[in-house]
Amino acid sequence: MYHKIARLIIYKEIAGAEILKDIAACIHAYEQQKADKSETVERLYVQVHKLLDLATAYGFDENLWQAYIAYVLAMAETPFSLLCEKNGASEGSVNILAQNDFGIFRELFFYDFSELEAELNINCFSVLTNYRSIPKKAQYFNKSVGDKVKELQHALALSKDGADVFAAVTGFYKKYGVGQFGLNKAFRLVGEGEEFSLQPITNTEIVRLDDIIGYDLQKKTLVENTRAFVEGKKSNNVLLYGDSGTGKSTSIKAILNEFYDDGLRMIEIYKHQFHQLSALISKIKNRNYRFIIYMDDLSFEEFEIEYKYLKAVIEGGLEIRPENILIYATSNRRHLIRETWSDRSDMSKDELHRSDTMQEKLSLVARFGISINYSAPDKREFERIVKGIAAKYPELAGKEEMLLAQANIWELRGGGLSGRSAQQFIHYILGKEE
Repeated sequence: MYHKIARLIIYKEIAGAEILKDIAACIHAYEQQKADKSETVERLYVQVHKLLDLATAYGFDENLWQAYIAYVLAMAETPFSLLCEKNGASEGSVNILAQNDFGIFRELFFYDFSELEAELNINCFSVLTNYRSIPKKAQYFNKSVGDKVKELQHALALSKDGADVFAAVTGFYKKYGVGQFGLNKAFRLVGEGEEFSLQPITNTEIVRLDDIIGYDLQKKTLVENTRAFVEGKKSNNVLLYGDSGTGKSTSIKAILNEFYDDGLRMIEIYKHQFHQLSALISKIKNRNYRFIIYMDDLSFEEFEIEYKYLKAVIEGGLEIRPENILIYATSNRRHLIRETWSDRSDMSKDELHRSDTMQEKLSLVARFGISINYSAPDKREFERIVKGIAAKYPELAGKEEMLLAQANIWELRGGGLSGRSAQQFIHYILGKEE
């Protein structure tokens, strides 16, 4: 195994292959009599433990070793794989080098551990190659990545040579993309300064726009803008504002689920990270995806100046915003920044020029091309939302009159009129059901 990996060219230095390299190094050290049996077994068990962690994270089963090799290829961001992501396999001398590597990966994919296991008196790899995961009622693993890796794994299992692997892997890159952007839906920014990284969010909420009762015009506007964006047409940054609990954030999550298969990805960012926006944009602007930078519950107090970074990024800086990036934000404030009566005074004692403070604060929201208002529902609309949510649960069928009566009491006791309150009420009722 060690000598096979040493012959890799394009895929020699790739992230995610640490387990493969550590296992190869461990076996090589034993073969060179630089490690005894007990030390070798201990080191191998460490790597087996890592493989099991990976299986838990992504829901792998069947042959965990083959799933891991497929995962390494799916996550490998190389100049070759990034080119295939955009254009598919193309003609060129690099294909000869790639087929060399894919032939080696095929050998690794079908690697026989039986001789090693007999020598060390272990059976861990035999268990991994016929692995059955414990059935899970709740899928807490990253199913989006797991399902795609399994698809590649099954294609590799049918390969007869390096050319078959080449066709399977390059086709996978063109269809799904490569690396964390290709396989994950959403990300968050972690780290400070230039050392930040994008961490996948593996448990995104599976919600659709149809799950939001009402707000049809708002959803239509949001869908039209997002569809234009993923199709490469002109589109706008969007601000969703209005009362709390009305579905602003849920609409954004639903948009991600609706357009994920069309290449839409989402990156969540917070106020204190706005100074990293320019670096973030530089990192993603050349990828073959459409990115929405998502800012939830956005607002600023008088003493907070982070909005100045945001203004420059949206519009106003020398560098234009890349065509594959939009900013979607939600806020309870129409104008995002807290205003005072003194801001509106023409003779503010703290300002030399009249009304400049107010114009400065309003200039941020003006940079969002589309503003969508989510206002609190009236009583009649609230009841319609309650009935719509209840219709999803068979155990509540035929209890409409009771539900509406209880819902009125619920909102009067402090729940308020909102979609969130309606959802919380239904959860409360379901919790009391036997």
